[in-house]
Amino acid sequence: MQDKQTFDAPVIDAVVIGRNEGARLVAAFESLHGKVRRIIYVDSGSTDGSVDAARAIGAEVVELDTSLPFTAARARNAGLSCLDNETDFVQILDGDCALRQGWISDAITFLLAHPEVAVVCGRRRERFSDASIYNRLADAEWDTPVGQTKACGGDAMMRFSALRDVGFYREELIAGEEPELCVRLRKAGWKIWRLDSEMTWHDAQMTRFSQWWRRTRRAGYAFAEGAALHGAPPERHWVTETRRAMVWGLGLPAIALVGGAFVPLLWLLLLAYPLQILRLSGRMGMTRSAFTVFGKCAEALGALEYWMDRAMGRKRKIIEYK
Repeated sequence: MQDKQTFDAPVIDAVVIGRNEGARLVAAFESLHGKVRRIIYVDSGSTDGSVDAARAIGAEVVELDTSLPFTAARARNAGLSCLDNETDFVQILDGDCALRQGWISDAITFLLAHPEVAVVCGRRRERFSDASIYNRLADAEWDTPVGQTKACGGDAMMRFSALRDVGFYREELIAGEEPELCVRLRKAGWKIWRLDSEMTWHDAQMTRFSQWWRRTRRAGYAFAEGAALHGAPPERHWVTETRRAMVWGLGLPAIALVGGAFVPLLWLLLLAYPLQILRLSGRMGMTRSAFTVFGKCAEALGALEYWMDRAMGRKRKIIEYK
C-alpha cells in the first residue's frame, strides 16, 4: 500500500473502521491508497459489500465478532493490534471520512519535529454542510482552536508507540473514546496538537431532527462516563460539561415546571433560556446557540442513562444516529 520510493521512513499505517458505509468507505480507501504501508480495515457486521470493497483495494480486513457489543473503540483496537513494531505512525480514520491532500505530509512533518507530541489532528469538514442544519452544526463542531489541545476526534495521526504504551482505546466506551485516550496520553507526559491543516471530509448524513437528538444524547452519556472515569482534580474531565447538561437540561426546567405549580414566580426561570441563547449568539449565531441550549436536554437524558446503567450494572450498546 505504501509507496516505498516515496516513504522509506517513517513507516505509516492506517486503521479504518466502518459498517455499511458504502461509497463513503471506498472514498476513504482511495484517499489512503499509495500514502501508507498498510490499510487495516475493521468491519462491524456490514451487509453492503464493504468487506469485498476493502479487499479489492488491497486492505487487510478484520471482521469483528458481532455477538459482542460493538464500539468504535473496540474496532480501532482490533485494527491497532494488527500492527507491528515497524509501525511509527498510524492514521486513524472513520469509514465515512476521506483524507485531504497534503494532510499526511503535514502531520508527519510536525510529529517528526515535535517528539513530545503523540497525536495531531486537523480540520475535519462536513462534505455536505449545506444539506441540512444538522450537518452545519456538525461542521461548526469540528472547527476547534489551532495549537496544543486536550483531545482529538475520530480522525487523527498518532504515534504508535505512545498508543501502545497507554494500552490503546478503552473498548467499553460507546462514545468519547478519543478524549479519554488523550487524557491518559497527557497523564503519561504526551501532548496533543491541532494543526492548521485540512485533514478530512466527513459525511454525517444528518438530515432529521431525530438523528441530531440521538447524537446529542450520546454526547451526554459520554460526558457523564468521562467524568466518572477522570473527573477528579486536577483533570476534571467533562465535569463542567456534565454539570451544564444537568443544570440547563434538567434542573432549571424541573424547578420551573414543578415548583411553578406552587410558586408561580418560578415560571420566570424559563426566561433564562432565551437570555442564554441571546448571550451565546454573539459568538455562535442565533441558530447554533439555540440548538446548543436546547441540546442540553438531550445531554441530560444521556447522562441520566449512564448513571442508571452504572447503578444497574448494565452494558449500554452504542447509540447510533445514522
